Amino acid sequence: MLEIIYEDESYVAVNKPNGLLVHRTRIAEEKKEFALQMLRDQLGYQVYAAHRLDRGTSGVLLFAKTPGAVAPIVQAFEEKRVDKIYYAIVRGYTPEKDTIDSPIRPDKDHKHKAPQDAVTHYEQLAKVELPIPVGRYSTARYSLVKVQPETGRMHQIRKHFAHIRHYIIGDRRHGDWRHNQMFREQLESPIMLLHSASLTFDHPNYGSVIEIKAPLAPHFERLCLKFGWEDVLQNEGLTQVSTIDSGMA
Repeated sequence: MLEIIYEDESYVAVNKPNGLLVHRTRIAEEKKEFALQMLRDQLGYQVYAAHRLDRGTSGVLLFAKTPGAVAPIVQAFEEKRVDKIYYAIVRGYTPEKDTIDSPIRPDKDHKHKAPQDAVTHYEQLAKVELPIPVGRYSTARYSLVKVQPETGRMHQIRKHFAHIRHYIIGDRRHGDWRHNQMFREQLESPIMLLHSASLTFDHPNYGSVIEIKAPLAPHFERLCLKFGWEDVLQNEGLTQVSTIDSGMA
């Protein structure tokens, strides 16, 4: 059962969990469950994906309820009229605020395509140094970042943070395997720590501003609390759980 976080007569949004594909794809033919299919079965009628999220990314996933509702919202995404906010835990201490303006090269399956312009804005919200050796360092440093992609290229956020060597933790394809392994073995964290927290857009039918928010996955929140970032979560309106031990046990 998917968590529905917004619904009207034209659109419905869910809080997609990590590891769930939006729809069937030939690169993951072994998968049997897809958000599109699950939501269709849950609601009892066909729905249409308005955009996409990577399998490893959690958070706001928007669908249209009718074929006629698809084009206006897809056009809004294409014309950068949808504001998107993500949160991620990345390797190292990032700058306090910066913009990554670097073309995205296509994946191996689309080598013939030219690089696409891509812009990602971000700010550091918190940082932590853990007394756990990784590679040649005796401690490990990480940042919690708030990310606002201006464009919507495939794997844009993951590729951009890899480009500046602040790899997203848990990203197997574009990340740093040593830090992924440490999180998996020492912190019981096998998932990618990238969350689509909100979408804001003018409703195509009414013109009113719609803001859809998705709470952090419990696993992501647990790590933030472990790292002492509870105040940041509260300031950002992300926290739901206040009873989890925030110690580094």
